[in-house]
Amino acid sequence: MSLKAFKDYLLLEKKYSVHTVLAYSRDIEVFQKFLKSQFGIKDLKKTSYVNIRNWITVLVDEGLSNRSINRKISSIKAYFKFLVKVQDLELSPLSKHRSLKVRKKIQIPFSEDEIKSVLSFDYEINFITIRNKLIIELLYSTGIRRSELINLKLHDVDLNQSQIKVLGKRNRERYVPLLKNVQDTIALYLSLRKKLNSILNNKYFILTNKGKKIYSNLVYRVVNNYFENVSSKVKRSPHILRHSFATHLLNNGADLNSVKELLGHSSLASTQIYTHNNISELKKIYNKSHPRAVD
Repeated sequence: MSLKAFKDYLLLEKKYSVHTVLAYSRDIEVFQKFLKSQFGIKDLKKTSYVNIRNWITVLVDEGLSNRSINRKISSIKAYFKFLVKVQDLELSPLSKHRSLKVRKKIQIPFSEDEIKSVLSFDYEINFITIRNKLIIELLYSTGIRRSELINLKLHDVDLNQSQIKVLGKRNRERYVPLLKNVQDTIALYLSLRKKLNSILNNKYFILTNKGKKIYSNLVYRVVNNYFENVSSKVKRSPHILRHSFATHLLNNGADLNSVKELLGHSSLASTQIYTHNNISELKKIYNKSHPRAVD
């Protein structure tokens, strides 16, 4: 079974993004070259777990992190799983493989005061500053991913229903409500957007000042530049705003399932990473309220 068939399977059946499929393909091609150069094996179906362990050793010696190695192994594991699925392989050589241990990165959210400070800036009424404010408001008030924000289209924003339609991972759609103050910013942004000379009926919602679709680095720069004035945190990215959205909801009493739906997670396990902040908040309440707590 060819690599092309596997890529078609990921794109058409699994609904993976083109970027993800390319990453999988690159990992598999690198592993193929390793097999050929080190063991003279040209057919991936003849791979043994010993071959894979040798590759892992080489990757470790090259200085790759356990996280990066696990991602590469995940790519070839998916390929072998596909070969088993289409009955081109009886058993995956990775069927009993255990991922390398990875230290969990602690994502520190912005505080509610830091968010309030940024959104309380005296924003000039012009296209760029209002667009930047809207980027921050949408990321924080809806918890959408950077890619979801970039790909948001005009018809996805429904002010009458006070909601946006978000196309998430694997083309899963979800609806996220809009706060009143965010709707006000959207209305102002749209009035300024109409005045762009180079708009050319662009279907995307948030644009550059040249009327083009915004891009990943622009969104990152907006968040980083505004928050560096109020926060000493090392990481000031769009994802930290998503993290702050989830953490602040949980801290203020939202249930985990509701946050899961708003974030567009497919399982609760993904959402539970945000609960460590909620637990710290509960500890404060516990220590303040329990009759046996010591001052």
